Amino acid sequence: MADKKVGGAGGVTRRALLKGAGAAGAAAALAGSVEALAQETDGGGAGGAVAGPGPVRMTLSVNGKARKIVAPPRRTLLDVLRSDLDLTGAKKACDRGTCGACTIWLDGKPVYACMVLAIEAIGHEITTIEGLGTPDALHPVQAAFGKHDALQCGFCTPGFVMTTAWAVEKHGKRLDRQLVMAETSGNLCRCGTYSHVIAAALDAAGAAADAAPDEREGR
Repeated sequence: MADKKVGGAGGVTRRALLKGAGAAGAAAALAGSVEALAQETDGGGAGGAVAGPGPVRMTLSVNGKARKIVAPPRRTLLDVLRSDLDLTGAKKACDRGTCGACTIWLDGKPVYACMVLAIEAIGHEITTIEGLGTPDALHPVQAAFGKHDALQCGFCTPGFVMTTAWAVEKHGKRLDRQLVMAETSGNLCRCGTYSHVIAAALDAAGAAADAAPDEREGR
């Protein structure tokens, strides 16, 4: 059967009109789906509900403040912190959970932010290097890192500070050289400032430091 034109000789064919209407309907449905996904509850799919693959609304507790974002469930906490919340202290280096440059605290314990999905952090307290201290009120570990020159290029420093601060809080005056090495073993420094990191940790903990500037064992 001939495909008649709609609107006279200069109009579009009926087939083209139907195709166009179908495409427009599909686009509208897709847009509606994305909007619906973006309006998921802040539980991020809690209670068995499916979240994603499109953007979902999340509320994260970061440095004591509720921060609302809209992001796909596949986004890592590191990417959300850096790109969505402009908290760039945690560094994106290996992005494989190996180097420790992206270390933050989750409920007071150090984790690699590149290995945690942002949606997994809902309901947990996130602390980044920006929330550890301020320029006018440094955390004791931050001050000790400056005092002992425990950095060179500085790229790994935020992760080291977060891990070291946790070790200081965990062990207090019981912290010694071996414990510092063990607790920070998941953080790598390509510049080799390990001995300075150890000195800073012991100083911050008020422990008696071994003054020998040996490089970290096993590195």
